[in-house]
Formats: sequence, structure tokens, C-alpha cells
Amino acid sequence: MQYDAGSYDVIVIGAGHAGSEAGLAAARVGAKTLMITINLDMVAFMPCNPSVGGPAKGIVVREIDALGGEMGKNIDKTYIQMRMLNTAKGPAVRALRAQADKFLYQQEMKKTIENEPNLTLLQGMVEELIVEDDVCTGVITKTGAVYRAKTVVITTGTFLRGEIILGDLKYSSGPNNQQPSIRLSEHLQELGFDLVRFKTGTPPRINSHTIDYSKTEIQPGDKEHRAFSYETTKFITDQLPCWLTYTNEETHKIIDDNLHRSPMYSGMIKGTGPRYCPSIEDKIVRFNDKPRHQIFLEPEGRNTQEVYVQGLSTSLPEEVQHKILRSIPGLEKSEMMRAGYAIEYDSIVPTQLWPTLETKKLKNLYTAGQINGTSGYEEAAGQGLMAGINAGLKAIGKEELILSRADAYIGVLIDDLVTKGTNEPYRLLTSRAEYRLLLRHDNADLRLTEFGHKIGLIKEDRYQSFCLKKAAVEAEKARLQSIFIKPTEQVQQIVTEGGGSELKDGIRASDLLKRPEMSYSHINQLIPSEIELDDDVTEQVEIQIKYEGYIEKSLQQVDRLKKMENKKIPVNIDYDAISGLATEARQKLKQVLPLSIAQASRISGVNPADVSILLVYLEQGKIARVEG
Repeated sequence: MQYDAGSYDVIVIGAGHAGSEAGLAAARVGAKTLMITINLDMVAFMPCNPSVGGPAKGIVVREIDALGGEMGKNIDKTYIQMRMLNTAKGPAVRALRAQADKFLYQQEMKKTIENEPNLTLLQGMVEELIVEDDVCTGVITKTGAVYRAKTVVITTGTFLRGEIILGDLKYSSGPNNQQPSIRLSEHLQELGFDLVRFKTGTPPRINSHTIDYSKTEIQPGDKEHRAFSYETTKFITDQLPCWLTYTNEETHKIIDDNLHRSPMYSGMIKGTGPRYCPSIEDKIVRFNDKPRHQIFLEPEGRNTQEVYVQGLSTSLPEEVQHKILRSIPGLEKSEMMRAGYAIEYDSIVPTQLWPTLETKKLKNLYTAGQINGTSGYEEAAGQGLMAGINAGLKAIGKEELILSRADAYIGVLIDDLVTKGTNEPYRLLTSRAEYRLLLRHDNADLRLTEFGHKIGLIKEDRYQSFCLKKAAVEAEKARLQSIFIKPTEQVQQIVTEGGGSELKDGIRASDLLKRPEMSYSHINQLIPSEIELDDDVTEQVEIQIKYEGYIEKSLQQVDRLKKMENKKIPVNIDYDAISGLATEARQKLKQVLPLSIAQASRISGVNPADVSILLVYLEQGKIARVEG
């Protein structure tokens, strides 16, 4: 029997990494918010790799923090190891990665959610949406509770009709043997949403006491204090190491001999898996010329002996997993505490979404995270933040927020999903961002803090600190551009010691800094600043001056993009009335319903000739529109 359980501005279904950010964001912009999750013990749980960050993903976490989200703060409080990756490369590909204490991470996030004013956390199973005149107005739980809301956000992760697969065993389950969400998936299909079946997997966990670490290579964290959040001032100093070992010919033979028992090759797995996170079976088949593959041993926390065997994702039978593990150096006597497995689940086709992450089919309904076809905690959290922001803003009558591809990796992620769709679990890569020199780890605050402050997620004290930093960067750049350095003996020594050629004449300090061998610290030795500047200020000064030419070119490209973004396309335009469009282009345009010429140009199947025809049609001004 159904009963009226209450009314809210926003309801968030799910409390994983997308749900956590969505609920907090909606509440923080001023919307009365309810979060409903199947199991309160699984809030922000890490069913796969207990880590946050990495290439592109780490920059997303910085962006989440710059906008006022929680993931960066939470990992800064709970990591067991922190490392900056790609330090030998340019700033565009540097990224922070942290190994998490997975249990402490979820406890801290749950505590944050429970203590957030305007946010209610509830255990329950949502089975249906309330839909009135193509508008989502609430949810109904398995127990018959009816919750009304102005907007609803679905963040169900891999729980929708989840099935765990292990060898020839297959059973209905969410990740980590949790209860799956079956009825909601069926209900979404009944409402007319197109769903696809995706697959992901996880490796075994082994007991640390049974590992011979003397046969592995230690992987320590960075000695330098690092953080994801711009607000972090306390750092964890007692870091735990990870360890590196490798597969070998024996490992590969065991896998080859048992490929017929792998659900991937037996036909039991129907869902499409992630290209960039393959199982060990897939790696052996696809890269059969490689004699070995890296295996990282990553502790799952400070108060557990479970170790995550990174690089050994598998759904082979349990007894085969034992043999594989014991063929690897250091793991000859290892005891498996949890077997690896594959999980299949339903996702919606993301081209059914607007760039706000609101669904096109039902107004006031948003989706975020793995339900949109992505992989990874960071991609989920970035979407959750944006869906929560937009659901919250819409519920309280304010303008929603859309980030462009030039604003953030989050903008790239969402635009790729809603414009191009995905036929496999989507993973964010630096190569997906055409403006990656602008979208760096170091400048996320300069790109996004204004947005966060405007919508109310960045508080005034933090915003004032940001403004002071921004002013300090500009002042120091101006100082270096105004001072000429003469080729004194000290200058020549510093230049030649760095491997550069001697100066023949005086040079502007900013131009000297552009030399590859010169750093800001060198310049500051020669012309010391009268005030002590923070490291993040001097880092910005050095990067902005050193890469000025490249950055300027990227900004010019962004200006051209903005002109195309400003050429808006009416949502109800009748593409059938536009003569000359290719059949495929017409079909894709009607499916995606792009909001601008720029978005239309990025749709797969829409070529430059189609874009030109569309431009001419819009400029004529006689636009035919579809009714309704």
C-alpha cells in the first residue's frame, strides 16, 4: 500500500560517487534534498580500485573541488598514498593520484552527507518514478513510500539489473554482492528510454600477510605535500607504499589453457566492457607478444589486510584465479580473500540527455554516473556534481549551469556523452580534450571558481582568497615583464649551468623565464620579489609565461568555438524541412537535438557540408518548427 512520505525540492536516487556529489550540490545551492540509497553502509563505496585520480581523472577531481564539490576534500582526509604522475612531462598531462583507505573514505563521505543542512539521507529501494504530463514529479519505493519533488536525479551506478559473473556462475547482484535494482530498470524501459548492457570487472583481493614483498618493487608516495582540494591545509605524512610485480609465461599459460572457461569467450557475457581497463584474459589475447604485464599490489586501507591486485581484473573461475595468483612473483603463497568477478548492468543511451544532464524524454529528470555509460569514480562524481547543481538550481527557479569543452574536462565528458554517445563504458582521457593545454591540474581554480561562487557552492572567504591569488599572479607577471636583466657573470653562470647558451644582450625577465633551462626560482634569485609568494602563485606565473605562445593559440581556438556556440539552434527546429541535409545527418540531428552549431558539428555522421547547409538555413531566418 502506498503512502505520502513527504515532499522535497530534489530527490537523488543512489549514494555512490555520483549520488554523493549530486545530493550535496543540490542541498548547498539551496534546495531541500532527499538522498535514497539501497544500503546506507555503501555510501561512496569503492567496489573496484580504491584510488582517486590519475591522468585526466585527477584533473576532474580538482575541477570538482574548484566548483565546490566534495571528492577532493574527502580523499585528502582519507588517502594512504599520494603521487603526482607525469612530472617529467608538460603541465597539460600532469595529474594527481591518491590511494584511498576505502573504508575511511566512505565513512567520511557519509558523515559529511549526514551533517549537511538541507540534506536527508534515507535507506530505501526506488522502483518507479511518478510521471505527470511528461514531467517527473517524484518517486515510489518498494515499501510504497511516495516522495514528491520538483526534480529527480538518478545515480544508480552498476545496480540496474546487475548480474555478477564468475566462471560459469551468473547471479543477480549489484557490486560486492549487494542487492540489485531490477524494477527501476524495467520501469525506465516502460517509460520509453533506450537502455544498453555494459560490463565492468574487478580483480581478486589477497591477504597482505601472505605476500612475499621481497620479490616485488616498492612504490612509495611523494615526499612533497600534495592535495586535491584548494582548501586542504593538513597533510597525511605516514603514507603506505604500494608494490609492483609482473605476470610471466606460466601466468599466461594458465590463462590460455582456461580461456574456454572465461565468460568473456564462452559467450556468457553479453555486455560491452571497457576498452581502457581490460581483463587479464583480454590483455593476454590482445597483447600475446608481451612476455609480462604489470601487477600493482595496493592496500585497501590502514585497518585491513586486503590488498587490491591492480592489473588482474578477471571473471575466470575461482580455482583458476588461485592458480594465476600463485604463478606471480611474491604471490606464490598468497591467500585470496575475495575473488575477482565481472558485472553486467543497464545504462541509458546518453544522447537522450541535454547538456544539463536532464533527460529529453521527461522534464525535471536527470541522470548521472555509470547509468550514463561512463566508467570510473571521478567521471561519476563530475557528472553527479553537475546534475545536482542543475537539478537544485532548476528546483529553486534559477538558471542552470553548462560547462563548455574549453571550461573543464567535466565539460568535455558531458559533451562527448550527450553529443556522440558511447558504445562502451566511457573513460576520460587527456586526448579527448582539444584544449588540454588550458585544462590543467594547476589552474582548475582559475577556470572554475567564478562558476562555483556564482551558484553559491564557493563561500565568500574562499572566494576572497582566490581573488588575492589571482591578483598576485597578475602582479608578478607584470613585474617580470617590466624588468630587464643584464648579462652579468651571475646570470651567465645560472644560464650555462642549466644547459643554455650565454646571453649576448640584456633580456626581459619574462623572456628569460621562457628559456627551457630557466625556472621561476632562477629568476627570483636574480631579481627577488619584495613579497613572499605562495608556491601555487609562482607555479602559475612560470607556466603562464613559459607556455604563453601555446596558450594564446589555444585561446584563439576557444574564441572561434565560442562564436559557433553562440549560433543557437531552436530545440523544436524541423530538420525535415531543411533541403540538402544528408540522410544520416538528418537522423542524427533529430536524435541529439543540438543546442548550437558547435555541438551539431561534433555529432558523428554530421559532416562540414551539413553544418554549412544548417548555417545558411538559420541565417535565412525562416525556420520551420516541429509542433509540441
